[in-house]
Amino acid sequence: MLLHVTHETRYDYAPPVETAQHLAHLKPLVTPSQRLVSHALVIEPAPAQRSESPDVYGNTRAFFALESTHDELRVVAQSVVETLPPQLSPAVARQLPWEQVRERFRYRKGSTFDPASEFGFPSPYVPRHDDFSAYARPSFVAARPAFDVAMDLTQRIYRDFQYDTDSTEINTPAVEALAQRKGVCQDFAHIMIACFRTMGLPARYVSGYLLTQPAPGKARLVGADASHAWVQVYLPGDDDRCGDWADFDPTNGRQPGEDYVTLAIGRDYSDVSPMRGVLHGGARHTLHVGVTVQPVAEMQTPPAGASQTQTQSQSQTSSQESPSQIQSQSFYRHQEPS
Repeated sequence: MLLHVTHETRYDYAPPVETAQHLAHLKPLVTPSQRLVSHALVIEPAPAQRSESPDVYGNTRAFFALESTHDELRVVAQSVVETLPPQLSPAVARQLPWEQVRERFRYRKGSTFDPASEFGFPSPYVPRHDDFSAYARPSFVAARPAFDVAMDLTQRIYRDFQYDTDSTEINTPAVEALAQRKGVCQDFAHIMIACFRTMGLPARYVSGYLLTQPAPGKARLVGADASHAWVQVYLPGDDDRCGDWADFDPTNGRQPGEDYVTLAIGRDYSDVSPMRGVLHGGARHTLHVGVTVQPVAEMQTPPAGASQTQTQSQSQTSSQESPSQIQSQSFYRHQEPS
């Protein structure tokens, strides 16, 4: 598929921000099943400094700094991506029991290092907890192949959990979302990752987009889509050969296909949030996000008077520091509808 993605983010600040530095993960990855045809990032007001660099996981991060007072920030990423159905490497041992996969990642002196092992440890949004292993165990049947374990767990989360955008916030612990059986795609991805890591297997977080279909007879609304998140589980190869990462989407109970666009990968959401930064001023802000994913062949100008943007608005203090520090400097990491 040839897909066009527009991701628009706007912050309205009160009081105005005096200076700011931001990092953005908004440029889709290049993978064996995904080719980046074009990408443009428009920032208003124009930044005084701007650069791109890869992070430790191979994602492209954009840095930009604003050095003049502003009460609004608008960032628009436009990308065209050619996608194919993801295919696992032929070297993957799909029938390898999960217990044997776990044994490959147990530390042994002198053993060969596998880079996937770093995704087996706890991370800021994915801690260790007995509740995760308790939920995971029915899927981790003795001698079941790791691939089948991942598919079973994906479908169990899909059946057991209610998608509810009002049930969690960005800082809601994954174990709390597990207990209430409610959340959004970010929560479901963190829960599935936590289950795998607790059982000794590597798993990582994927941020991206999903092509949604409008209701029959209805036009595709501009800005009505949202960011998405899913999981990659590592499957080793035969005879210690290089393995591969398999994608699973617990929100929809399926494996991602060519209707998915991969944006960035990391240990959890904290590594790949679309926007984060440090502000001087701007104690409160309102966030508006609009995402549109559409096949290039179907792109057209929306009719006059049509609804063009569906946004998420958040009025919040953009800091986790003490109130006395908010006016001088604050850090933020925003959550989008998912």
